[in-house]
Amino acid sequence: MSDFEISSDPKRLDLDVIHGFLTESYWAQGIPRRVVEKCIAGSICFGVYRGRAQVGFARVVTDGATFGYLADVFILEEFRGRGLSKRLMDAVMAHPGLENLRRFTLVTRDAHSLYERYGFQPIARPERHMEIHRSDIYKSTA
Repeated sequence: MSDFEISSDPKRLDLDVIHGFLTESYWAQGIPRRVVEKCIAGSICFGVYRGRAQVGFARVVTDGATFGYLADVFILEEFRGRGLSKRLMDAVMAHPGLENLRRFTLVTRDAHSLYERYGFQPIARPERHMEIHRSDIYKSTA
């Protein structure tokens, strides 16, 4: 496991890897590269690296004081099953700009057990939450 490193240095991020994964993901299918670049610029980002090669990613949209939204978490398929998602989440949760947020949210289809380890739970009062969700937005902007 020591041949993997996690860093929040934005200079190390490989946009080709990140965009390549996200554009095929269930949550951001078809996302334009310019949108990925803008997302990264407005977030605290984490990369998982094997040597110089990026093999994983996560980003947090935050005001740095009260709220954070965890998004775009992934480990490339060939590197899964090695505990890297847990190491990535350890780094996210330990980041000094993300400690003690009043509300930290995420949306997941299939990784509930991973996030529950870090204290994430279903929304206690979903009737208070609202959203605008444009699931096909990247089809019209590609």
